[in-house]
Amino acid sequence: LVVTEHEDLGSDMLEIGPGPGAATEWLRHRVKRLTALEIDEEAAAKLAAQYGGSNVEVVTGSAAAIGYPDESFDSVACFTMPHHIPTSAEQNKLLAEALRVLKPGGVLIGSDSLPSDGLHHFHAGDTYNPVEPAALLIRLQTLGFGTITLWVDEMLKFSARKPGPESGCGRS
Repeated sequence: LVVTEHEDLGSDMLEIGPGPGAATEWLRHRVKRLTALEIDEEAAAKLAAQYGGSNVEVVTGSAAAIGYPDESFDSVACFTMPHHIPTSAEQNKLLAEALRVLKPGGVLIGSDSLPSDGLHHFHAGDTYNPVEPAALLIRLQTLGFGTITLWVDEMLKFSARKPGPESGCGRS
């Protein structure tokens, strides 16, 4: 996952929308504690069974209303899931909540599919609201993220840092 190559993820990470856990296994080896927030109860139950007794805690809930206090996590990740959120306003709620729960200097990392006819047809009967890369940059800036990096190749990948101490993520 190229978005993690140059980022300090800290010790406590929140993964939003892990679904079947495609990135969960990889992420859990890069942080001390990984909290996986999944809205689908069945998917959450499968992940909880898979990662029981590990450094992964699976929580059922919505990314639009993350039930953790401000500044709870060193990093937040969301991989290939923003296009499953029905509206741009709801996507913005996810991004705003990610910013809220990040510690100062913490980083949001993620990826999503680029818009295509193939994906549009693949998601027939399902939610498909792809994020435009240029719009994501403006949305992250507007919400208050600081340093933002976007990579666009076969996918959209991004990192966005919450403003904070220059010397790290404000971790204890």
